[in-house]
Amino acid sequence: MIATLPDVVVAAFIAFCRIGGCFLVMPGLSSVRVPMQIRLFVAVAATIALLPPLWDSILPYVRQRPDALFLLVVSESLIGVLIGLMARLYVLALQFIGSSISMLIGFGGAMGPAIEEAEPQPALAALLSFSALLLLFLLNFHHEVIKALVSSYRVAPLNMMFNPQSALVDVTDTLSESFFVMLRLGSPFVAYAILINLAIGFVNKLTPQIPVYFISLPFVITGGLILMYLGVGVFLTLFADGFVPVTVGR
Repeated sequence: MIATLPDVVVAAFIAFCRIGGCFLVMPGLSSVRVPMQIRLFVAVAATIALLPPLWDSILPYVRQRPDALFLLVVSESLIGVLIGLMARLYVLALQFIGSSISMLIGFGGAMGPAIEEAEPQPALAALLSFSALLLLFLLNFHHEVIKALVSSYRVAPLNMMFNPQSALVDVTDTLSESFFVMLRLGSPFVAYAILINLAIGFVNKLTPQIPVYFISLPFVITGGLILMYLGVGVFLTLFADGFVPVTVGR
């Protein structure tokens, strides 16, 4: 099949639908702090770079009727969004456990600007989110996402349209695995919160005249921050180790 200039343009647009859909929701690039023009240019650059190795997979489908081509564009966009969503759900789980840790150690009242979203979040959760995203980019996690995009043309070629049932299974499995990973990461803080609040409750029963809450709060926060200082390295290491198996590993 000899490709003409319109075939090249259509093939590039089809590739851009899957790649751009992934970059639209991928953590880091989809942040509200990244200008829309930069996201667009990165998606276009990635499309140009990946088009030659994907050429044989896309070229047979460029000469179709407009209605079939429209369905193909919609399907490719949804597949790309699904691939990017797998990574984003894992980072959203980190933001959830970060907010929970802030609340458990009594540090949830200090709100600050979020990294990924426009809404404010606890300062400790924002620090964890920023550190985790920085670590993932330093470890080239975006390369793993691009590898997943290239591999997706073998797993889900263009003649296989978007399957909502399979997509829901993937989203459910990713949510489940992300929840259990983050629950393991946050378990020391959960145990700390249970023990410290139980001890404070016993002290309050023994001496009800003392305002135990106001006296104990600085100690609760200090102990939680010390625990975070001692365990943040292992926390981020385990988070990075679980990224590929939970997200792009499927």
